[in-house]
Amino acid sequence: MSALTIGAPAPTFSLPDQDGVTVSLGSLAGNWVVLYFYPKDDTPGCTTEACEFTASITDFVDLDAVVLGCSPDTPASHRRFIAKHGLKLRLLSDPERTVLSAYGAYGEKKMYGKPVMGVIRSTVIVDPAGKVAAHWPTVKAAGHAAVVAAKLRELRGV
Repeated sequence: MSALTIGAPAPTFSLPDQDGVTVSLGSLAGNWVVLYFYPKDDTPGCTTEACEFTASITDFVDLDAVVLGCSPDTPASHRRFIAKHGLKLRLLSDPERTVLSAYGAYGEKKMYGKPVMGVIRSTVIVDPAGKVAAHWPTVKAAGHAAVVAAKLRELRGV
């Protein structure tokens, strides 16, 4: 598991979205990027988190931020998840878990009190220069989008 440092360059990535279009951190230079990692499409917590980000997407757009979700699921799974819940997000597919690992979002976690390997629900804000501006190494799904939007407003001074 990798530790992210505020102010350090964010790990680069290049992953397909739900439509198979490659999204790279470099292509997003000049934008604020909210990159949230979640375990699995269409599960209760992941649905709550994705729906809350969708419900507040105009807040993020107004703050010049791009919101990206990332999980090990396939682009086809992401398309079904988006269609079923009317999501207004781009979802990235990382089946090899390389980007998840680079961002500290894959590793040992507790499930029902037992250690297991898996995706760790977490979020990173990357600034327009490609540096880590904020990092939540573990999050609870409900209410998280509002916390991220508030932090982004603080970082932008608005």
